Amino acid sequence: MIENYEAFRRELSMSKEDVIRDVYRQNKDRISIKKEATAVRNLTRIIESTLRLANSKGFHAMTLRDLCADSELSMGGLYAYIRNKDDLIHLIQSHGFTITRRTLLHYTAEAKDERERLFAAIKAHLYLSELMRAWFYFSYMEAKSLPSSEKRDAVAIELEIEGIFLSVIEDAIEAGVYRPKNARLVASMIKALLQDWYLKRRKYRDQDVAVDEYAAFVRDVIESYLL
Repeated sequence: MIENYEAFRRELSMSKEDVIRDVYRQNKDRISIKKEATAVRNLTRIIESTLRLANSKGFHAMTLRDLCADSELSMGGLYAYIRNKDDLIHLIQSHGFTITRRTLLHYTAEAKDERERLFAAIKAHLYLSELMRAWFYFSYMEAKSLPSSEKRDAVAIELEIEGIFLSVIEDAIEAGVYRPKNARLVASMIKALLQDWYLKRRKYRDQDVAVDEYAAFVRDVIESYLL
């Protein structure tokens, strides 16, 4: 069970390289670099530079030359990983969705009962969005302008993430822990509350609300309806 955000941050920092390695293996048909250690190291630089530039000047205004300068890769070196900005979006989305799916499944599997599973899912998602706010914000803002194939994949994976919450709630209803309610609607509402955290971060910062406090708030609001 995740104790708090700081404990989560320390634990997740150790698994970042594993996630990038997964992204590399999922995209080996697009990447010409065959030495995995080199590919993982450079993919990390590309992803971090893209999110930094996208948040400072906007993804559409960013050029591949900007990305080369920020990541300190040559244009030829960059082309070994991506051919264009559509490939770059695919890479960024693969990274974010891989780590989100893995994180939620890991922490919900560790929970000892249905209520703890729901709180674990809420905290895992919130803590991850706090740690990777640049990616979550990028993913939301760029969703409407994704290429059609990427947009379909993004929608499918978003539904899969929401489905993790749905499964937790349905299991708890079936076990008699929660009252019979529209589990899908509740899962959608949880996702909206989680999204508000990273899209309107300044609002909560001005109210001096920490991520641990917000996680408990989301749990309490949802359980006040379900219990």
